Amino acid sequence: MAISRTPVFKRCNYLGIDPLVLGYAHKPSIRRTKTTNRRRKQSVYARQLIEKQKLRFIYGVLEKQFRLIYARAEKIDGITGENLLTLLERRFDNTIFRLGLSTTRREGRQLINHGHLMLNGKRVGIPSVTLKVGDVISVQEKSKQAFRSRKLAQNRKIPAWLEFDEDKLEAKVVSLPLRSDIDYDVTESAVVELYSK
Repeated sequence: MAISRTPVFKRCNYLGIDPLVLGYAHKPSIRRTKTTNRRRKQSVYARQLIEKQKLRFIYGVLEKQFRLIYARAEKIDGITGENLLTLLERRFDNTIFRLGLSTTRREGRQLINHGHLMLNGKRVGIPSVTLKVGDVISVQEKSKQAFRSRKLAQNRKIPAWLEFDEDKLEAKVVSLPLRSDIDYDVTESAVVELYSK
């Protein structure tokens, strides 16, 4: 399996993403105090490509998988860009991050791979599973003490499309995520334009 080993803060700086979106506490760099932008004017294609790379980087998806998700988004009724964001947001690893069970999406992926989390009462080791309305996420019995002893990610607002019971460490997908639930700046129409060429 391919793994992205991109330096997080460097990539965030290039794509114009706040590292807090990814769950990383950002301390300003001493070396990069100048904010001069020496780059030339970006072409339309360059802006579209950066929007696609931004989405891929935030959700930790490689190109082949992203293209498959986009193909699924095209087949669903409605606006393709919003469908794409909904499918990315409903990924199992992203949902764990949104619930505050992990500090980053990468950590959420690792928790799933190591078998600490269950989906509808069954152990699932695939972080890319797309959740449906009514799916129940729970922590394995042997792992509950570890989740309780360490702090759940603080200051994480649980989105409206999820319900979370902190006592049982159990969550439920109540509805599909909406465009308004996305908490970062992205122009999804640029991604659609890029793939529709």
